[in-house]
Amino acid sequence: MAVDDSWKLTAKEDALRRRDRMIRAIRRFFQDQDFLEVETPLRIPAPAPESHIDAVASGKWFLQPSPELCMKRLLAAGYPRIFQICKCFREGERGDRHLPEFTMLEWYREGTDYLTLMDDCESLITLVAHELGFDGIFFRQGREIRLGIPWERITVREAFKRYATMTVAKALKEERFDEILACEVEPRLGMESPVFLYEYPVELGALARAKEEDPEIAERFELYCAGLELANAFSELTDAGEQRRRFEKASRVRRQNGRSLYPMPERFLAVLPQMPSSAGIALGVDRLAMLLADKARIDDVVAFPPEFL
Repeated sequence: MAVDDSWKLTAKEDALRRRDRMIRAIRRFFQDQDFLEVETPLRIPAPAPESHIDAVASGKWFLQPSPELCMKRLLAAGYPRIFQICKCFREGERGDRHLPEFTMLEWYREGTDYLTLMDDCESLITLVAHELGFDGIFFRQGREIRLGIPWERITVREAFKRYATMTVAKALKEERFDEILACEVEPRLGMESPVFLYEYPVELGALARAKEEDPEIAERFELYCAGLELANAFSELTDAGEQRRRFEKASRVRRQNGRSLYPMPERFLAVLPQMPSSAGIALGVDRLAMLLADKARIDDVVAFPPEFL
């Protein structure tokens, strides 16, 4: 017999109303800057082959892990400023900060690089926090977080030197980079104000452009606040040959690790040379809601986590 647990939905009313105000403010931010809001399909024939992200199968196609490939095709077709708030799906992602179905904000700008997107993040989140009644500060699990800009920018190399028990080079060599980052570095980031962690090793930026003056470094950043990763951004790679090589390498890693293999996204690769110099970013809407509603679990800012269905 089904149990009536509607009280769980009632208990979320404040968080869900705050989330609604947050999403309205996000839309106004982009509309005021003449961004075009777009919709791309949730179901796609081929996701980007990345070694650490597993797509959810939907027949012979897949539910999108990200709208990235379709949005970049729009960039290549001549749409210079676009954004989207949409559902994304990833197999096996579940925890206090993860859902297998989650809400993503992505935006892309022609003629810019990842540094411009740092400015966007500062302006966007400061505006949204103000719309929700925060006057330059908010509290995350009892800790005061200041939003005054500019926010700190720290390279991956500097962060490992400051917080980790080994260097970036050693972590990569021992294939422990993700472990060290997650366990030793991330919990220390953004504990007083948001922080940009930038200049990742190029092998950790599958779709990111390498720095011209240092090809071992990708023009990529992640945004952290109170130890929580909020966004991942980079200057876009437009070299189709290099992108194919990176996808093929990721596919080999997936095969070695016993993970599913995906078709090559040929339509994306075919138009990549037409894509202008640009930058793009993905920001977790659910996680931003967690911060601004001061909730420890992602379940508390969505109406229906999977176990409630």
